Amino acid sequence: MSQGNITTIMAIDYGRKRIGIASGQTITGSASPITTLNQINGVPDWAALAQLIGQWQPQALIVGMPYYLDGKENDMTKIVDLFCLELEQRFALPVYKINEALSSYEAETLLKKNTKIGKHNKHEIDKMAAAIIAQSWLDQQ
Repeated sequence: MSQGNITTIMAIDYGRKRIGIASGQTITGSASPITTLNQINGVPDWAALAQLIGQWQPQALIVGMPYYLDGKENDMTKIVDLFCLELEQRFALPVYKINEALSSYEAETLLKKNTKIGKHNKHEIDKMAAAIIAQSWLDQQ
């Protein structure tokens, strides 16, 4: 599928404990946070992810790739690469990788303007970071 045929995307901010999920529309060029999934014993909640993909029907998945600010790989980069391969195999959708440097920081900064961020609502950062990843990809199209 060419990128020109994509109307709906699902963006993913992968973390060791939580995975932020957002949707994006190429027609409007806008992204919205959806939810945050918890890892189960260090393993993605594949059933919940499959349910979301079924519900939102994206034509592509956008995954934020963790790099250092200088563009070099870090310890999470290979882990997220493996997650991307698993996504492609499980869901037969194109997976586009985008540098997510600072997306979580940017999400936290945005949220702090309106909300006090603490242990009880860190999941808000993850889904907002996914929305920032989605918006970055949409802006590049």
